[in-house]
Formats: sequence, structure tokens, C-alpha cells
Amino acid sequence: MARRIDKSSVPAVTVPRLATYLRKLRELRARGVERVSSKDLAQMIDLNAAQIRKDFSYFGEFGTRGVGYEVQRLIDEIARCLGLERTWNVVIIGAGLLGTALARYRGFSEQGFRLVGMFDSSARVIGASYGAGRVRSVAELEEFCAAQTVDIALVTVPAHAAQGTIDRAVAAGITAVLNFAPIKVFTPKDVIVRQVDLSSELMFLSFHLDRGSD
Repeated sequence: MARRIDKSSVPAVTVPRLATYLRKLRELRARGVERVSSKDLAQMIDLNAAQIRKDFSYFGEFGTRGVGYEVQRLIDEIARCLGLERTWNVVIIGAGLLGTALARYRGFSEQGFRLVGMFDSSARVIGASYGAGRVRSVAELEEFCAAQTVDIALVTVPAHAAQGTIDRAVAAGITAVLNFAPIKVFTPKDVIVRQVDLSSELMFLSFHLDRGSD
């Protein structure tokens, strides 16, 4: 029986690293690698081996000095910790360039995220298909969520529409949101919101590029 993980003991800053480990471990499995040491894994993903061992310690002590970790067991433990032992239903709200690009991304299904619907307010795109069936009117969101469970909403609308769109998603019962609009939004405490600010990331890169040219 798998060891029960106390997720409350896993720091929030550890979660993005776990996702990185999982991607690399799956690559190793695909190449037929059965064991890996923390040192080798650290070199592959440019992290500190001691940090990796500390992160893995949340799953128990199952590595062997001089032998390393079982790749498949690590994959199973991390996937379970990240909640990937089940499939999560996802909708995209906003059928613009970014939303349609995300709808065509096949990696979601490979990671356990199933795109079940896409919504927009523009008559120009409602009825079109971008990989998740026809685009529905956002006015249908509440009825759609009442008919089936929707776990996560990817919100790819313009900034001025973000708060109202997320309010609507929350009212429909969606409790996890990935917001791509460059604006801070407000939700009830039981709703998880993650912000993806592409402009800020580009500015970060611009700063470092410009600093290198001084």
C-alpha cells in the first residue's frame, strides 16, 4: 500500500520543483532508465542534490545510498502528491489567439488534464472548433458546469474582462483558476487562483538582456 503523504507538510515552494522532477523522471523512464541518483538528477535539471533529497524526503526514505532512487516509484509518488492519479476537467474561457493555442496543446491530456469545453462572448468565434468541440457562449457556462464537473478554468480574456469572467466561473462552481490576464483578480478564500503574467516574464528577460549589454 502506498504511503500516505501529508500534503500540509510539503511547502508551496516545493510544488513547482516536484513538477520539474516529474517531467524529467518521465523522460528517463521513456529512455529505459530504472534508477537515478540525486546527483545525476541535479545535473540534468540544474538544481542542488541536497535540495532534491530534501524534497524527496516528504515521500519517505526510499532512496539507497550508492544505488539511487527507483524512477518508477518516484514518478508514482510525485504524481500522487500532485493529484495526478486522477483526471481533472478543464475549460478555457476566451477563444482568442492564446486560448485557441492552449486548446490545441496535446500536453494537457498527457498530464491528466482533460479539456472538456471552451467558451467566449464573441459571436464571431462561438460555434467554431479549436480542439475542444465547438466554442460555446460564456452565457452557457453555468448550465455546462451543472451538467458535469469542471475542476479548473483557464481564463484567457482581456484584462478588462478578467474579474467578471472569473466571478462567473466561481459562481458556476469552479474552484481553481489559471488567469492569463495581466491584472490582479479577487476571489473567495476557497478558490485557488494562479496568475500567469507573460508581460512581466518578458520584462524580466528584457531587464537581464539589457543589463548584459551595459
